Amino acid sequence: MFERLGNAVYRRRRLVLLVGLVVIVFAAVWGSSVSKRLSNGGYYDPHSESVVAANHITDVIGVPRSDATVLFESTKPITDPAVASSIENALASLPRSAVQAYVSYGTTHQQRLISKHGHATYATLQLAGSEASKTAAFETVKATLAKADLPGITVDYAGLVPLNKEISGQVSKDLRTAETVSLPIVLLLLVIVFGSLASASLPLAVGICGIFSAFAVLRFLTIFVEVSIFAQNLVTMLGLGLAVDYALFMVSRFREEMGRETHAGPDDVRRAVARTMATAGRTVAFSGVTIAASAASLALFREPFLRSMGYGGIAVVLVDVVAALTVLPALLAVLGPKVDALRVRMPWRRSAHHARGDNAGAPLSHGGWFRLANSVMRRPLLYAVPIVVLLVFMATPFRNVIWGGYSAKVMPENSHARMVTERLAAEFPDNATQPIQVVVENVTQPADLQAFVARLAQTPGATGAAVVATKADNALVQVGYDGDPISNQARSTLAGVRETARPIGSHVLVGGATAVLVDQLKSIGHMLPWMLLTMVVAMLVLLFLAFGSFVLPVKAVIMNTLSIGASFGAITWIFQSGHLSGLLNFSKLGYLDATDPILMLAVVFGLSMDYEVFLLSRIREEWDASARRGEPIEGRNERAVAVGLQRSGRIITSAALLLVVVIGAFAMSKVTTLKLLGVGMALAIALDATIVRAMLVPAVMRLLGAVNWWAPRPFVRWWETHGFRESDGEVAAPPPPPAAPERELEPR
Repeated sequence: MFERLGNAVYRRRRLVLLVGLVVIVFAAVWGSSVSKRLSNGGYYDPHSESVVAANHITDVIGVPRSDATVLFESTKPITDPAVASSIENALASLPRSAVQAYVSYGTTHQQRLISKHGHATYATLQLAGSEASKTAAFETVKATLAKADLPGITVDYAGLVPLNKEISGQVSKDLRTAETVSLPIVLLLLVIVFGSLASASLPLAVGICGIFSAFAVLRFLTIFVEVSIFAQNLVTMLGLGLAVDYALFMVSRFREEMGRETHAGPDDVRRAVARTMATAGRTVAFSGVTIAASAASLALFREPFLRSMGYGGIAVVLVDVVAALTVLPALLAVLGPKVDALRVRMPWRRSAHHARGDNAGAPLSHGGWFRLANSVMRRPLLYAVPIVVLLVFMATPFRNVIWGGYSAKVMPENSHARMVTERLAAEFPDNATQPIQVVVENVTQPADLQAFVARLAQTPGATGAAVVATKADNALVQVGYDGDPISNQARSTLAGVRETARPIGSHVLVGGATAVLVDQLKSIGHMLPWMLLTMVVAMLVLLFLAFGSFVLPVKAVIMNTLSIGASFGAITWIFQSGHLSGLLNFSKLGYLDATDPILMLAVVFGLSMDYEVFLLSRIREEWDASARRGEPIEGRNERAVAVGLQRSGRIITSAALLLVVVIGAFAMSKVTTLKLLGVGMALAIALDATIVRAMLVPAVMRLLGAVNWWAPRPFVRWWETHGFRESDGEVAAPPPPPAAPERELEPR
């Protein structure tokens, strides 16, 4: 299949490149505005109790939704008639096209809206329009209040829309910074790794195809579903990183195949392209499918944020694979021997022959990776045990993880939205801006409602409870409490509220910031086992189809678990506990946002399988080749592992280094969520590509011996017939073109 594709691409190489260019131009133009269509929200399950309660409060009871909070502070007491009048006049001047409704001290006279020192108050605004247009509405609010007559009164802003706007702006800045820092380093490393300017440009071609096309796909998806702004960052990271991985693997194999040819004629180039597609192309296809399957597991979650990240991951991976299997071989077909043009000689490269990498004629037994593999396999336990102990030790902090949620803490301490949020929490009693909200439906007896409110006020941890709004037979009760909304104390109070006996015949919904977090964790926890099952089953099936073994897929899953577990422990130690906060320039969170490890799990699990497929494909290739040569079974496993590592070790570590640079650049982000993902994924990739793939995998495969390739006999027979094996032997020549029909002689 891949041989035929290689031959087809070679024959139509210029047409493939022309089509690719047209697609890139269209995708760049159409997808360039995708950022304007992306969402800042979608972190919560729309069917959870807390979200349903929030909708009921707004739609049924008529209490305005709190999209933005305006903090007014005066030199005089807020209850001063002149101050109160100025604030109410300013709020009344807000255009209805921007603000649908608001709640203030002037409209409710509730004491909870006045600060402890009496010189500040806040108003909550329900902004007009869709989620995407609320940012524009908020800008209108700011412009209107800036012109309002508020003598001696300062105005600040907090709430979901201002926070999302600030985070969105910071994410865009961080993306530009990451690109500015990482791209020059990546370009330099590409030249060093590939050894020539011509070959170093090939990953950029694939990356441009992948990123622009994925942006176009994201814009298309925004027509139908909500897509998070963070999907843009994921597309950039994976798009460039996987382009480098696939181009490095394909170009290295093409060089190796060209090294087999004594001449470099057109037919030799065709055979090299076809062989490259039959071997490396097949591996790239399987790698892409495994990563896409891992990203697809995110679509199982109910939170639009996670689902959209899955959509973005699937889009960029599949587009990168298509580009690597069409545009890249077409470029190789056009370049041929000139793939090494504009060679940059490095002092450590002994010759031009060596600059080509591990080609067919290279003495494998003299390679550094070959020697490392044999060193590991002579003492497998001496290597395996300390590595496993180290990875398990690194994972131990994850046992004490505390799950938190999306909050202003992800921004720096000097962030305006964060400072105002913290002021509101400190200056207003009983968490007045983020109370536990209890919706009571079908209230038939006022006495029953008052008794219920009294029971809520006596809940352990509660500082009071009061009815703040009623409509028909519906009532809204707010329960105050001390402490941060995501603290264990607040969660305990919430549990008590939800367990409080309800009025007879009434239906109760509990919402608020704490309830939203608890419901989010419950939703994620419910779907997490299904995500893990989907990923593991997909990996086991795909790796069996690729290598015909029952043992290797299980071993691969265990290896991935070790490296991912170590990275989870590291991010818990760093970001939850605050270690290295000075070096990495962030403030201690005290918790981890539950969505971050989920994203890391999906992305890193897929990337780890990427390297596993690269390594095992070369090991399996040598195992089959030694069988064809009739070599005895003894020693075949060890030689296959050593040769496979020699052929792929440099490629895997080079690809991982480049990917670490791309992803690690996000560690400079001022948004802690992006910083955590950058640090965590870069660390996981570095661990996986070095000590896991280079040492732990050879050690385990040496201990398992021929068992590595075991599968039940019926499955072996099925795989021999239907499995996706790499091409053995010579690539078939393309069929000759049909002869032109002979013209019949016309009678004179």
